[in-house]
Amino acid sequence: MAEEKKVKDLMTEDPIVAELPNNRSSVIKEMVKHQLTGMPVVKDGKLRGLITRIDFFNYPAEDQLALIYRKDPPTLHHDDPIKKAAELFLEHETHYLPVKDDKEACVGMLTTADMLPYIEEQGIQTPVEEVIEIKCIPIYEETPLKVTLQTMSLTGIYAFPVVDKDTVLKGIVTDRDLFDLTEINEGTAKSELGLEDDEETWSWQGIKNIVNLYYEESTIQLPDAAVKEVMIKEPLSVYNQTEISKAAKLMKENDFGQLPVVGDMDNLESMLYELDLLRAII
Repeated sequence: MAEEKKVKDLMTEDPIVAELPNNRSSVIKEMVKHQLTGMPVVKDGKLRGLITRIDFFNYPAEDQLALIYRKDPPTLHHDDPIKKAAELFLEHETHYLPVKDDKEACVGMLTTADMLPYIEEQGIQTPVEEVIEIKCIPIYEETPLKVTLQTMSLTGIYAFPVVDKDTVLKGIVTDRDLFDLTEINEGTAKSELGLEDDEETWSWQGIKNIVNLYYEESTIQLPDAAVKEVMIKEPLSVYNQTEISKAAKLMKENDFGQLPVVGDMDNLESMLYELDLLRAII
């Protein structure tokens, strides 16, 4: 087994933070600019909470950050053992853990993706099927895109395996696959988000990705097409007997948060998520 590490060995130091007071559009623009989906929230140098893109979905009518962010989230100290981090991730079903020092200042951010290299290093030979607990929700390949998006919104799961009428795995679809197809009234959205027409190119595309569900009931539109037309075909998958550390390596190298799991006959059995892998180190 590799030498035990601490949170400070894996975390992102001096993370980009959202300062209180603040508003929704400013925070969203910062998240997009730095390609983040979650940020610590601070005030007067002290850690106050956490903001993620799902929080914007949950409070679509609120503009002030103070009314949207998560107060008193689970946190870590930079000298905490990795095992404690894994326990908190699983206990709170979160992908983000702010890290603070003895003076309550935010000194880092640890994510489930940050844990993958550590899991790989451990050389854990246990098969992935022994740690999978998160429900697998397959989508039929003929499912309309609008129904797929609504299913993601209702379940809080943003990556589905796609199967044919014989339940054979044909692909995988994630929220990002739908983002590129969404058509939003750009003028209305930019106005509501306080954006100017001359914003940098990255701004509009990235912001559309983060707030697409905010517009789901009003201005968002998806093509009248089936999920098979946009899914990732022949997705990378793992067998139910694949070793945990090898699965973590695949996720890390391909920047995947999930992988379909198949049996000996290549039949879909489940989905493996980052959170599942953390059970192997507690």
